[in-house]
Amino acid sequence: MKKALRKIHLWLSVPTGIIITLVCFSGAMLVFEKEITEAIKPELYFVKEAKGEPIPMQELMEKVEETLPDSVSISGVTVFADSTRTYQVSLTKPRRASIYVNQYTGEVTGRSERLPFFNTMFHLHRWLLGSSTGMGKLLTGICTLVLVFILVTGILMWLTNRNKPLKASLAIHVTKGWGRFWHDLHVAGGIYTTIFLLAMALTGLTWSFSWYRTGFYACFGVESSEKGGAHGGSASNEGQRGGDTIRRGERQQGEGRHGGGEGHGYHGGGEGHSYHGGGEGRGYHGGGEGRGYHGGGEGHGYHDGGDFGFHRRSPYRHWDDVLNEMALKNPGYQQITLKAEAAEVVSEGRLSLRATDKYSYDRRSGEITDVKLYSSEGKDTKVRSGVYMVHTGSWGGIITRILNFLAALIGATLPLTGYWLWIRRLTRKRGKI
Repeated sequence: MKKALRKIHLWLSVPTGIIITLVCFSGAMLVFEKEITEAIKPELYFVKEAKGEPIPMQELMEKVEETLPDSVSISGVTVFADSTRTYQVSLTKPRRASIYVNQYTGEVTGRSERLPFFNTMFHLHRWLLGSSTGMGKLLTGICTLVLVFILVTGILMWLTNRNKPLKASLAIHVTKGWGRFWHDLHVAGGIYTTIFLLAMALTGLTWSFSWYRTGFYACFGVESSEKGGAHGGSASNEGQRGGDTIRRGERQQGEGRHGGGEGHGYHGGGEGHSYHGGGEGRGYHGGGEGRGYHGGGEGHGYHDGGDFGFHRRSPYRHWDDVLNEMALKNPGYQQITLKAEAAEVVSEGRLSLRATDKYSYDRRSGEITDVKLYSSEGKDTKVRSGVYMVHTGSWGGIITRILNFLAALIGATLPLTGYWLWIRRLTRKRGKI
């Protein structure tokens, strides 16, 4: 039994060890990417001085729009509880792109992008510096799967070879020579980190193989999503995905009337969005219940001129109202993300930025129309969020992140110390011959 386990452990480790080292080391480097990036580039993420009140959201977004190419639009904005944090403005392209803006001056402080070191570590961790569809991804997945069996056989070898007291078998000696240190680091270090490495490997495989992802989620009674979710995205971008796109000069659709009556009567040509005449409750160009556009009403008249043209309504005009309401409903929030007709809130104490409460609102009035709290989400959402939290170590806050970092770092040394023990054993056998 012992010999069989040793052979399986050895011959699984020899061909995959180097790749396992690279994957573990790069994973360890990514654990504190957010904190390190913010420390290196504070001018991007923080304002020098938070004076007065932030610029109204509509005015601020229009200032940002002026800096963007015509082909790029704003898809959302994230506001942080820390008043010294700049606002993160999400863009329609390129994918997951965003910029940071000083909410007190309107100055764009820069783009959100990985530092070159972390960009290299991410591509090494996921695809061995290859493409997302290349051989590197396959090799990473295979070696991660093999790592699971290496860890299991290592534990079984330790359990079946207990010639020493438990305390002695878990000790790492640093005063008895390098040979003893490397041996103890491999054996005891592997035991200390096995649970964490297994958790990282088993969750990480959901991004490598669709067949594994399907089976993994089925164990929790959850259907697998087609792409298996996103992994390793920049922490600053987390929570900024999805949502409706807000286009500049957006025309408001709705209940336009010409001469009263129900329905969708349009006058003025074009895309069916110019309005003329009274109507039930929402007359456009001339009277109406509180919201007359071009003439009368509750101070919300918008008219761009022209032959009845398009009566523009800013897509951001209710963002301040929605933001204030979200802040009142969620005291102590971490961040609030505003999108077209939607808002997402990461409440106080949430360990993942993916654990969001979702709100829908009426774009015309700013009134909240629907609430979907994370606590009431189904098993699907919570399991997927949990997989990411376990893989990154964020499930227990800073303590588990530190433990994940140390486990991944020690995991990177295990193949190297294993190679050393194997080579030393070979040379000793040759010396006896």
